[in-house]
Amino acid sequence: MPIRPLAWPTLVVLALLSTGCGKPEPEPAKKGEPAGVTVTLAHAGPLTGALSHLGKDDENGVALAIERANARKLVIDGTPVTFKLQSEDDQADPKVGTTVAQKLVDAKVAAVIGHLNSGVTLPASEIYSRAGVPVVTVSSSPLVTTRGLKGVFRTLGSDAELGPAMAAYLASERKARRVAIIDDKTAYGEGLANEVEKALKAANVAIVARERITDKDTDFKAPLTRIKAKQPDAIFHGGMDATAGPILKQARELGIRASFAFGDGGCSDAMPRLAGAAADGLVCAMAGLPLEATSREFRERFQARFGEVRLYAPYFYDGALAVVEAMVKANSVDPARFGPVLHDVSFAGATGTVAFDASGGRRDAEITIYAMQGGKLVPRSVVKGGMATAYTPPPPAAAPPQPETARK
Repeated sequence: MPIRPLAWPTLVVLALLSTGCGKPEPEPAKKGEPAGVTVTLAHAGPLTGALSHLGKDDENGVALAIERANARKLVIDGTPVTFKLQSEDDQADPKVGTTVAQKLVDAKVAAVIGHLNSGVTLPASEIYSRAGVPVVTVSSSPLVTTRGLKGVFRTLGSDAELGPAMAAYLASERKARRVAIIDDKTAYGEGLANEVEKALKAANVAIVARERITDKDTDFKAPLTRIKAKQPDAIFHGGMDATAGPILKQARELGIRASFAFGDGGCSDAMPRLAGAAADGLVCAMAGLPLEATSREFRERFQARFGEVRLYAPYFYDGALAVVEAMVKANSVDPARFGPVLHDVSFAGATGTVAFDASGGRRDAEITIYAMQGGKLVPRSVVKGGMATAYTPPPPAAAPPQPETARK
């Protein structure tokens, strides 16, 4: 996930100089709360700005997981445990994200479920790791889990898996031989575009143009005009829906007929609103399985509480549940004890079997390729372990049996 490519190592160093590395501790239950201890799980993501629709979706996923955990009435190390949520707005900005990270460390939260954007997660996770606070994210930059940091986990596949899957689809299914690439200069967008470019070149597909924008731009006519002159078969954009939609709309206004492809940032139900009729026909790759393949229990409970899922809520939900499972397995709410145990959890979550590899990445992660048809994202194929198979929707739930008196 993306953000402006500021000099985040410098921000991290400055933030770490002021880091109080106090050990996170559970709070004693306050008056009116159940007896035992109250453990704070944090969500961090964009709750304002262009990506707030995704950030709120993610926050709701964590909130639902906390409701489920509290319904279990867990007793850990002999003490009843109640979980509560602390949610912070990082504005999809690395500088704000490091401030949020320090705030959560100082608040002694037990774990953080976030951030959304890779450009925010990368510097923030340095702060969490140094303080011993586990963080579970969906950020797809491979660097999130390959820098050797302790306590950093991801519930989705990375760009190193998503990029090749998208490239293979363009080359084999769309028969693209000339591709233009646009990235938004963020850690997410540029990183994903690089992975797609590398995989396309390996498949002997020509990269005829590489354009760069920013995630704050709104007028894309100049780079699109340059791309039009190169006559590509397909255009791939690395970035979020807030830029992906306008790019697609403006491209069609310029008469560009090439296929458009996006990563998970553009695999959003907001695309028809952002791109209008131009959204039909786009293809995109998303780490994970289609929403309809997530657990029925999750979908029904989420819809009853918050309405339709926007994008990543199931993965934030599973991230929070993974933290709770680690606490139960370690018989401790102390991050120093349950954090390492996250590597050993394996449970049936909303998104299938949730387990992590040695680096903290999602084990056996799937990538789904979608096409937009009639304003709806339709799953086409699922890539797992480098192998693609046509997507088969799960059978509809059986209707509940009718009472004998109602049968004819």
